Amino acid sequence: MEVPLFPLRTVLFPGGPLPLRIFEQRYLDMISSCLKRDEPFGVVLIRSGSEVGSAEVYDSGTLGRITDWYQGSDGLLGVTATGSDRFRIRSSSRQPDGLLIGDVEILPAETLAPMPDDFRPLARILAGVLDDLGRLYEDLDKRYDDASWVGYRFAEILPIDAKHKQDFLEMMDPLLRLRSIRSLLESE
Repeated sequence: MEVPLFPLRTVLFPGGPLPLRIFEQRYLDMISSCLKRDEPFGVVLIRSGSEVGSAEVYDSGTLGRITDWYQGSDGLLGVTATGSDRFRIRSSSRQPDGLLIGDVEILPAETLAPMPDDFRPLARILAGVLDDLGRLYEDLDKRYDDASWVGYRFAEILPIDAKHKQDFLEMMDPLLRLRSIRSLLESE
């Protein structure tokens, strides 16, 4: 599957929201094309380089689907994307306008993992935090009984560096992710 790639200094998780402000022409064109064709784009974390120039990216990311858009008062395009499938980049090429195109392999979705009793306090904490985060999370389909969903939400909202978030994205075991998050919270 070929998708346009959007290198960012953030990580998009499956089921999570990502607000973006688009100003570069190559990304305006990408968003326009994705909207017209109802197709996703890939969000990948920048390993080195910059969002504006050319960037070296990690080998895995998440497909984003545009769920909302608006024209800001400053003239910039505002977009909200929602994460869907995780993917691994098999190869990539750069178009003449600088847009990165990836040949990606969709990774298997995590199997539904019911929330174990010893992690239920994390789900309750998350519920309180998401209620305080406002509009970005108010319409999100909340699944506090799903260990994978709870782990992804914590990983996206915790104030940790992007590399640590990438590690959480790449974990294939939702219970390992929750254990790691709980350890992180307990150490703080």
